[in-house]
Amino acid sequence: QVQLVESGGRLVQAGGSLRLSCAASGRTFSSVSMGWFRQAPGKEREFIASISWTGGTAYYQDSVKGRFTISRDNAKNTGYLQMNSLKPEDTAVYYCAVSRTYAMPGRATGFYDYWGQGTQVTVSS
Repeated sequence: QVQLVESGGRLVQAGGSLRLSCAASGRTFSSVSMGWFRQAPGKEREFIASISWTGGTAYYQDSVKGRFTISRDNAKNTGYLQMNSLKPEDTAVYYCAVSRTYAMPGRATGFYDYWGQGTQVTVSS
């Protein structure tokens, strides 16, 4: 069992930066992949980025490539999403997720077994 708690979301102006954190409890975090997703009002939850258990492989949604960076610190049981050059269309609730089984990252919501409660990111124009 893994419990996830996201933090770091807040109101920021367009062009600004935020770093989201995902604190995990449980012993399996360091050996499995994790991902970040977001959901805007009236829209489906969408994939943002994911990372392998070692941090050596990462995938990104095209719209965030070059602006967002996913990382993890297994010693701290924490994952991160550094978001730069934020745009109003990045406004959403951001969720982190962890797989129970897979060491390599995936892009689908169904790939992940554990989810945090989400943190709100609002980007003003």
